[in-house]
Amino acid sequence: MVRLADSPTVEVNVHVAAPPERVWALVSDITTPAGLGGELYEVEWLDGAPGPALGATFVGRNRNDRLGSWETVSRIFDYRPEHAFGWEVRALQGGFDRPVARWRFDLEAENGGTRLRQSVTLGQGGSYLSTAIKAQPEQEEQIIARRMGMLEQGIRSTLDSIRERAEA
Repeated sequence: MVRLADSPTVEVNVHVAAPPERVWALVSDITTPAGLGGELYEVEWLDGAPGPALGATFVGRNRNDRLGSWETVSRIFDYRPEHAFGWEVRALQGGFDRPVARWRFDLEAENGGTRLRQSVTLGQGGSYLSTAIKAQPEQEEQIIARRMGMLEQGIRSTLDSIRERAEA
């Protein structure tokens, strides 16, 4: 049985026929994933941050046909140019000590191009997901499976769009 306490993860990867520096320019611009098929449609850097850097924060505006619209605050926890870009989503109540999710892109030079991976790991921070599970604990596995399916679909769409842009 898959439980939220197990920190379930979705990971998808694609080969991009473009060098890591071109792919990096797209994935490290947090505005790129906005509107590429996932739930994220708009972002805004917070506290005067001019762009990505370790510890920088941003607000993400999201929407989903089933879940509605919501905002999150995220903080960059991994920033290694041309290799990794990761951010964690703050819990509704509290801070980053128990994030709702950790998102990341990983890049690796491969066959004259780039192996691009995007993943999300769900955390135990307070969220609509943890609220839904608390309301229906007997449905936890189905709730998580449904949510992981949504996330995988969004990641696939995002990666396909990034690949198309990088290869153009």
